[in-house]
Amino acid sequence: MNILVTGGASGLGRAITKKLVADGINTVFFTYKSSQTSALEIENNFPNAKSIKLDFSSTQSVTDFCNTIPDLKLDVLINNAISGFTQNHFHKTDIDVFNNSFLLNVSPVLKITQQFIKEARKRKKGRIITILTSGLINKPSIGWSEYVANKAYLFSMTKSWAVENANFGITSNSISPSFMATNLTSEIDSRLVEGMINSNPNRSLLKEEEVADAVAFFVYATSHLNGSNLVINAASDLV
Repeated sequence: MNILVTGGASGLGRAITKKLVADGINTVFFTYKSSQTSALEIENNFPNAKSIKLDFSSTQSVTDFCNTIPDLKLDVLINNAISGFTQNHFHKTDIDVFNNSFLLNVSPVLKITQQFIKEARKRKKGRIITILTSGLINKPSIGWSEYVANKAYLFSMTKSWAVENANFGITSNSISPSFMATNLTSEIDSRLVEGMINSNPNRSLLKEEEVADAVAFFVYATSHLNGSNLVINAASDLV
């Protein structure tokens, strides 16, 4: 299969890319913005991995990338990339921050997914897998309103993609992992991280490789599995 992983050179995306190229039967295209060294390392270790530079903050970069999607002949799209977010109380956050965050983190996902669906409909098959967040959509943490709002919007879109395209052999599922120690969350107070570990029934943080396993499950799943959201949080917060 031809698979696309956005943000696939670092953090969780890197784990997903390595999981899907390891068996050698898939061609995995993965995007990166600044992790060129990591991207080259993956390409050197896996000949079936192909890196593509993509900057979500550049409208032209996203447009140019979308124009290449027909040539990739993709079977699977994994929406993983995120451009970052601002931690702050809602009442202290300028409204432009929310508007700009939507343009940076949501609009590119919509454009890429829209182009993928157009091509997948022609071939009557396709898999869309979107990485969300566990628990926060129903129970946001203080200061995370911007991030949670974006993920909640995408959560709703994954459902729409599922029902609108089921007749074309296209599925849309999502995965909501609990907190993981990645570059995206590296600035979070260590005391909060310790609290998360202590409150987790497993007394440990979720590993990126465990989420990558779940992504692989959806990649190969039956088309009857559609519109689902897989929560991975050790039952620490049932949603």
